[in-house]
Amino acid sequence: MNNKKILKKALPAMIAVGLMSQANAGITLYDQGGTSFSADGFLNAFYTYQDQGDTQTSRVRMGFLPNYIGFNAAKEMDGITVGARSSFWVTINDVNTDDNNKTDTGIDVRQFYATVDGDFGQVLFGKDFGLYARSNIFNDELLMGVGLAPQGTSGTTFGNITAGYPYANPNAQITYRTPNVNGFQLAAGILDPNNNGAQNSKQPRFETELTYSTDFDGGMFSAWLGGASGKTNDVNARGVAYGAKVGLGGFALTASGFDQKGISTAFASDTLLSASKSSGYLVQASYKYNAVKGVLSYGETDNKNGTKNNLQGGAVFYDINSNLKMVAEYSTNKLKGSATPDTDTFAVGAVFSW
Repeated sequence: MNNKKILKKALPAMIAVGLMSQANAGITLYDQGGTSFSADGFLNAFYTYQDQGDTQTSRVRMGFLPNYIGFNAAKEMDGITVGARSSFWVTINDVNTDDNNKTDTGIDVRQFYATVDGDFGQVLFGKDFGLYARSNIFNDELLMGVGLAPQGTSGTTFGNITAGYPYANPNAQITYRTPNVNGFQLAAGILDPNNNGAQNSKQPRFETELTYSTDFDGGMFSAWLGGASGKTNDVNARGVAYGAKVGLGGFALTASGFDQKGISTAFASDTLLSASKSSGYLVQASYKYNAVKGVLSYGETDNKNGTKNNLQGGAVFYDINSNLKMVAEYSTNKLKGSATPDTDTFAVGAVFSW
């Protein structure tokens, strides 16, 4: 898919994924009588320099994750825990998009859901990131970097979206998660289907993900397998996403992939007007020594219409402390089967999270 077409569609709600997991409490603001309230957040900015054919572009911009603040609440009662999460995401790059509103910043609500936890597992209802290809993104070693960076975006960059995996964008859903049994956990949900424009769905979108994780002496292993199914108009959309990660000492190797038809390579919740096929994969190796972590990455998405989009590069992360890190990254984006020149991107920036 042409990056310009993706950009046009992505501007209203630019790409982001959740840095903080549901279990991350951030800073506890209140914890008394079985009721707790906490906040977490993420702030980042990068200087990027890009060379694309005859065009060179300098930007100060956000990376793959936008700036956000999230709030978490939980209350224990009658043997269950009722919880809620809301997160509010903003861009720092909107000043040059509207000459009449130089100080306006739109708030993008990516998460707004409630949970009910007990011995039976968990039920989530509301708006959260989709299940299909969710772990492909959450395990991306460049999550706090830049990745694919279209030159004119007014929000986040793309990471490895369209060059390794589709984006498990936030969607209305009712999802059940089983208890963790010997490292295994299954999530299954019904999600709001794609009903935009002339598209119509008679049934909800079904998504599921099975995950496994374990620790061993000096290392860890995790794996996941997810799927999506839905029908919009006469298009039967199907997809499978998978991956694994192994860590030993300071080394880690992550590999993931997907194979789908009738699903957008940019937004996983979007059903196409035809059952066109696409597939892709992402392979990354990393090594962490004390405060320094190095990452090598290669991702590719193959659109069966004849184009392939790949991103290759590397990054160095330096932890100043547990909340603040510096990032330097270099990547090359190639769109095969297109006249679009290769794009080389250098980025350096800072990330603060709590």
